[in-house]
Amino acid sequence: MKVEKSNPLRDVSRVAPTGKRATDQAAAVPQGVEDVTSVMGVPEAELTPKVRTALLDLMAEVDRLRQELSVFKERVALLEHEADHDPLLSIGNRRSFVRHLVRMMSYAERYGTSGCILYFDLDGLKRLNDVEGHAAGDAALRHVAQLFLSNIRESDILGRLGGDEFGVLLAQTGLKAGKEKAASLAKQIESSPLQWKGKSMSLSVSYGVHLFEGSEDIDTAIEAADKKMYEQKRERKAAAEASVKTSETDGD
Repeated sequence: MKVEKSNPLRDVSRVAPTGKRATDQAAAVPQGVEDVTSVMGVPEAELTPKVRTALLDLMAEVDRLRQELSVFKERVALLEHEADHDPLLSIGNRRSFVRHLVRMMSYAERYGTSGCILYFDLDGLKRLNDVEGHAAGDAALRHVAQLFLSNIRESDILGRLGGDEFGVLLAQTGLKAGKEKAASLAKQIESSPLQWKGKSMSLSVSYGVHLFEGSEDIDTAIEAADKKMYEQKRERKAAAEASVKTSETDGD
């Protein structure tokens, strides 16, 4: 008997269902079963109806298990995607951001390069939610996220780090370039107001920039960028209050 070199479990989809009479099964055996039994080491003389039935059952079970495995893999991929993405903005969440930061830091340490963490806070989101409603606040977050995505490189990483906080990772970037990029993104947001129910709403962000060059504690690096963002926020608030006082004094 000529043995064809083939996958020993092929043609499963054409196998007759278990439970038919042995004569029906013998007639329904697809082309290639003889090859399968030979490859599996079963002599042709021993290919009795019971052996044939057992082989067909085994092949059908393997096919079922393969289909289940494929379904499980799809479910795992979906769960991993959901675990790494913000459900509102469809961008990476903090978990995803940290994982990318670990990878970038490892690369920087190995090749002696650097990168930057840009930490942004959307100013006045609570006030916007209180005045216009949470739907407007969500629209503002989506608007800002889209502006970030449209103005960073494909190699850069964007993530939502908190309710009104965003992070951007710039690979192979020095501190000066990182600060310039952060300022550029902030300017882009200020010059692109949110259009909401016939209203044009100006938005702004505060930001901080932290340079990383190699092995560094992940939480410490993120906190450093966060701290610099709050320093800028306090400075801007103090400057705005001073400006108001000056205007009131001039008015008197």
